[in-house]
Amino acid sequence: MSVELVTSSTPELVQAMSRLIPQLSRTAAPLDAPGVERLVSQQSVHLLAFRPDRPDGDGAGPILGMLSLAVFEIPTGLRAWIEDVVVDQEARGQGAGQRLVEAALAHARSLGCRTVDLTSRPSREAANRLYRRCGFVQRETNVYRFALES
Repeated sequence: MSVELVTSSTPELVQAMSRLIPQLSRTAAPLDAPGVERLVSQQSVHLLAFRPDRPDGDGAGPILGMLSLAVFEIPTGLRAWIEDVVVDQEARGQGAGQRLVEAALAHARSLGCRTVDLTSRPSREAANRLYRRCGFVQRETNVYRFALES
């Protein structure tokens, strides 16, 4: 199993996103090739992709998971936020999510981030267990959202 930092758009990545994004969100449309290129070209967003080992032992297999790590500087320091964590339904329960989160935390640490935050719906019980297992602590806070789109 491997997790890689994605630095360029490829047809394989576009295909993986078209398969994974619908598993993540019922309302978000998968990114097309220009959208993937815009995503990976941002300096403040780091896309990590999970690949299992090939059964024949010949390198890494297809992209079966991903997450986005948004990094930003504010007056209190460099911070990071994990978003859009998704593992293909066929690969769930095999450690892919944990490998992705651990790689994101290591990358944030290497960039000098002070904290890494994320949110997860309470109904995503397995994901919430994963985040606690990785060392995240639930905060007593309110999260508010203002929708700019109608």
